[in-house]
Amino acid sequence: MNQLERGTVNGILIVDKPAGWTSHDVCHFVRKRFCISKVGHAGILDRTARGVLVLLLGHYTKLSARFLNQAKEYEGTMELGAKTTTHDAAGEIIERAPWDKTTEDDIRAVMDSFKGERDQLPPMASAVKLGGVRLYKLARQGKEVDRPMKMIHVYELEIRRIELPLIDFFCKVSKGTYVRTLANDIGTELGTHAHLKELRRTASGVFRIGESLSVDFLKSLKSKEDLKRYLKSLPIEQPVPSGEIFHQE
Repeated sequence: MNQLERGTVNGILIVDKPAGWTSHDVCHFVRKRFCISKVGHAGILDRTARGVLVLLLGHYTKLSARFLNQAKEYEGTMELGAKTTTHDAAGEIIERAPWDKTTEDDIRAVMDSFKGERDQLPPMASAVKLGGVRLYKLARQGKEVDRPMKMIHVYELEIRRIELPLIDFFCKVSKGTYVRTLANDIGTELGTHAHLKELRRTASGVFRIGESLSVDFLKSLKSKEDLKRYLKSLPIEQPVPSGEIFHQE
C-alpha cells in the first residue's frame, strides 16, 4: 500500500482554480490524485474564471449548505461594445453596438444603480435546471426558453479602472449571482453592449484567495499526509441543517 492509499481525508481545501478548468475538473483531480472517495465543491466557478474554489473532502461533504449561501467576492474586467451568447469572452459575439459616447459619469451612475437587491435572468449558458434539464444543454441545441428571474443582492460594486472599452471592477454578491450576466445587463443599461472579459473570485464566504493553493502546488504534494497539513476544519459534530444538499461532481 502506498502513501496515497493510507487513511482517510476529511476537511476543507481552498483551491485557486485556473482558467480553463471546470469545477468538476478540480474535484476530479483532487479525488484521483489523493485517492479520496468524496470530493465536492461549495459553489461552482465558471470554466473561464479563476480563483477561490472551496472543496469539501470526506465527511465534510455533509456541511456544504454552510458555505453555499455565503457571499462571493470577485475582481473582473468587462468590455463594452459586444454581446456574446454566454455573456463572457467564451461565447460567440451576437451583437455589436457603439460605446464611444459612453462617459465615465454614465458608467459610475449605472453601476451605482446596480447595488442592492434586483432581479436577474439566468443566462441560457448556465447550470440552472428547468424541468430537470440544465439550461446549458438546451443552449447547445440552439434553444432559448423562458426561465424565471432570480433575486440577487449586489452588496458592493466598485470601479477599479476605466480604460474604455474596458472597465475593471470589484463586486461582492449573493450566492447564485452570475457576474457575467451582471456585465451584460450593465452594458444594456448604458445603451450599448458588454460582456465579461476576465473574472477572478477573490473570496467565498470567509475563505480568501491568499489562503488558496494552486493546482501546480497540489501536484507537488507526495502524500495524503502532505495534503492534510493544508486542510481547514470546522466542528463537524454540529447538526447538519435539514434539506442540505451536497454538490458532488
